[in-house]
Amino acid sequence: MKRFIRESSAIVEIELIKLARDPTELIARAVQPVLWLVIFGQVLAQVRGIHTGQMSYLAFITPGILAQSVLFSSIFYGIAIIWERDLGVVQKLLVSPARRSALLFGKAIAAGFRGIVQAAVIYLIAMVMHVSIRLDPLAIVGVLSSVMLGSGIFATFSLIIACIVKTRERFMGIGQLLAMPMFFASNAIYPLNLMPSWLRLIAQVNPLTYLIDALRGLVIVGGENIYGYGLDFAVMLVVFSILLAIAVKLYPTLAV
Repeated sequence: MKRFIRESSAIVEIELIKLARDPTELIARAVQPVLWLVIFGQVLAQVRGIHTGQMSYLAFITPGILAQSVLFSSIFYGIAIIWERDLGVVQKLLVSPARRSALLFGKAIAAGFRGIVQAAVIYLIAMVMHVSIRLDPLAIVGVLSSVMLGSGIFATFSLIIACIVKTRERFMGIGQLLAMPMFFASNAIYPLNLMPSWLRLIAQVNPLTYLIDALRGLVIVGGENIYGYGLDFAVMLVVFSILLAIAVKLYPTLAV
């Protein structure tokens, strides 16, 4: 276990150094939630057909936009792996004594730190727009845990895609193809009870739905957690474990 933690920590450190040297991606992605909250949220708040109970529509979508930021920043994480393959980094990692599971787990954790930066940005925007945010320590710990786990899920999923398609052009096309349907087939911008039955079934097997459900109760004062935090985190942990196991099996094929 100590060896696994040490190897994973080394990968996290490398990824954070790369991020610190070139933070432009994070800055660029911070613009998107601003647009969604300031423009989309304000406009849709005027639509009376979206019933969110006692919660304002802007407060309702804030956790959804946070989850969207986590999804979009993580789902394209795999393109960096393709770059590493082309530069010969993957081959060097595979011949090192480090465990493959530690290599991929470290990358998933590094993606989680990117998600935390996005969460900080959205918290600031929401407070400026007078959304009632929970700031108690337990809620903040829960948000950080949710964001880390959600980022790990989608980053690992991204790594699997990279291992399968192996080219940057195909990866970008598939990443875009998957990201938007996952976002709209969730409870990010409208409640589940407004969905047709077929879409609701898809949403209930979408891990993004459970991330948003946890965040909605943890981020917003009076936010409703429908499934319960236990189920939300259990689903996310199971999905992450399955995806990590698949990624560990496929990662060596990337070097071929």
